[in-house]
Amino acid sequence: MPMQPTYPGVYVQEVPSGVRTITGVATSITAFVGRALRGPVNEPTTITSYSDYKRSFGGLSIDSTMSYAVRDFYLNGGSIAIIVRIINGAKEAKISLPAGSLNLPDNFLNLYASSPGAWGDKLSVEVNYNTTDQTAPSTLDPDLFNLIIYYDGVKIEEHLNVTLKETEVSYLPRILQQNSGFITIEKDSTGNWIVPQTRPSAIITPLKASPGSDGYDLTPAQYQGSESDKEGIYALIKTDLFNLLCIPPPTRLADTDPTVYTKAMKLCVDKRAMLLVDSPYAWGNSPVTAISNAISGLTTLGLSGNEARNAALYFPRVKQADPNRKQQLDTFVPCGIISGIFARTDSDRGVWKSPAGIEATLSGITGLQVNLTDDENGQLNPLGINCLRSFPVTGSVVWGARTLRGADQFADEYKYIAVRRTALFIEESLFRGTQWIVFEANDEPLWSQIRLNVGAFMHDLFIQGAFHGQSPKDAYFVKCDKETTTQNDINQGIVNIWVGFAPLKPAEFVILHIQQIAGQINNK
Repeated sequence: MPMQPTYPGVYVQEVPSGVRTITGVATSITAFVGRALRGPVNEPTTITSYSDYKRSFGGLSIDSTMSYAVRDFYLNGGSIAIIVRIINGAKEAKISLPAGSLNLPDNFLNLYASSPGAWGDKLSVEVNYNTTDQTAPSTLDPDLFNLIIYYDGVKIEEHLNVTLKETEVSYLPRILQQNSGFITIEKDSTGNWIVPQTRPSAIITPLKASPGSDGYDLTPAQYQGSESDKEGIYALIKTDLFNLLCIPPPTRLADTDPTVYTKAMKLCVDKRAMLLVDSPYAWGNSPVTAISNAISGLTTLGLSGNEARNAALYFPRVKQADPNRKQQLDTFVPCGIISGIFARTDSDRGVWKSPAGIEATLSGITGLQVNLTDDENGQLNPLGINCLRSFPVTGSVVWGARTLRGADQFADEYKYIAVRRTALFIEESLFRGTQWIVFEANDEPLWSQIRLNVGAFMHDLFIQGAFHGQSPKDAYFVKCDKETTTQNDINQGIVNIWVGFAPLKPAEFVILHIQQIAGQINNK
């Protein structure tokens, strides 16, 4: 506000510049939805390494295609992942502690594994009363006890001086809820802990858990979940941001149901993300029919319309050695590998670089389900099917960069993955970086600030090489003035910002023109 001078002299006042830095959002946070050995159910969990996945979700499992996909993601350059574990009929292992006094049932305190699955069968607990100086028995607190938790015979947690009295600070259910990654207390139908008011009897030999269950193979119902309850793929509504979505199939030889992909594609549009689609197993099961299967099977996926701009399909599947089967070769979906390559390319070159080419090598595989020729690749590429190829010296690489709206006959402006992802990156960054505009006075001072801040963001991308064009005016524009925002818009509280950019498109077809030069005829 204006300064009010009261005495002769020099006054110094800091004036706001109006610069509000717009930061680009992350571009390769990958969400995985599927089955796991253990871990929270229908709760998105962020991890930053495969070690994190093993700690929280149990590592590789023959029955979990997601576990292999997550491993492949990190083998190929992935950084941040969001895991959504879904189950079908799995249940928690249970440990019933005996009563510490008469006239109470033997199973008066029921402990459960923190998440469903047969992993909880390896849990066991010990209870003792060594809470105070044993040389002075009169000082023993009759309410306190120690709970020791073992996993596969190894001590993993100690909860000392706990009690079953709710009024105490060391109330066991709260202690376990906040500090234990393995055990929880039984609850009733209303969500209240079922806890007696006396401690359990001492258990010298660790008491083992009764069996839990891993349940059954996932069905489309578990994948789709409930949007209102935020379950299945809709658990991702609870996340702030993800950029890529992988949905491995229920088993290795099965396919992710097209209806699941359709709903997931709509979710990706809403969240400004890309869906990575694995080709059906049968497409590449026979080299003789691979191309005809892919061409005829594309329409049966049902992934069409403008929403298909946010999806990309990769064919064929890959061959890998399975450490759970003595390194025997088996066939796996490539979505985890592809998402890792997306992350690696974003880090090295930027989101505007197509995640394909000789740099887009597939790490951790021994081969492809079927090896395609140039002519076969040429039949699939115009349909928007991204092929995985194997070349001498280079090895196995991603050799396609189109969205599912990338078929030549569509002539879609978002034909290429890099162009679509660049647009999504700009949209999300500007959406988050312009929140300060809301409720500001809608006039030229605001419009000039918008042009300054959005223009600075776009110019920074231009300097990084994100746009086509030799000068800023050729590469992008930002327009916000009385032409974009009319008086009627102002009356309705609307400010319109127009942002345009010239995208970089991949050099998909490199054509060399070679000409022989005839030798000069000596006329002398």
